[in-house]
Amino acid sequence: MADAYGNKRYIFLDPDGTGSDQGWMFVIVAAPTGVIYQNQGGGFGCIQYQQEGYLIPLLGRDLDDDLKEIFVGQLQGQGSRRLDWPADLLDRLRAAVGFYVYGSANREDLFPMPLVLDESRLSEVDEAWVPVVTPDGPGVLVWENSD
Repeated sequence: MADAYGNKRYIFLDPDGTGSDQGWMFVIVAAPTGVIYQNQGGGFGCIQYQQEGYLIPLLGRDLDDDLKEIFVGQLQGQGSRRLDWPADLLDRLRAAVGFYVYGSANREDLFPMPLVLDESRLSEVDEAWVPVVTPDGPGVLVWENSD
């Protein structure tokens, strides 16, 4: 979908790069909405990623601590695109993305379900951009890039 003029809408998450003192995390669920969310990822690589869909906010303080430990701590902000993930680090990533989210109101089952790392898209994983499977299908877990 697009607006009346056939244009898609682009929304840059954290456009000024300042984040917030609270931190933030979202899931972008892939869907043909006409709205494309963009996020900077890749650590010091500062890669601009984008996904069309709808946004689910994840609320809470320091939600990204485990992810920061992986991407900023162990991988030292170098990004991880196409990384050959060692088994122990992959296990940590699986656990770090397991946030519970609700599916859309169009479903019978409204209980929260965990996000699951989308291992069919493992080559796309990068800091601040992790493909996941949501209760409503494929999506991307995003947060503030460390650079």
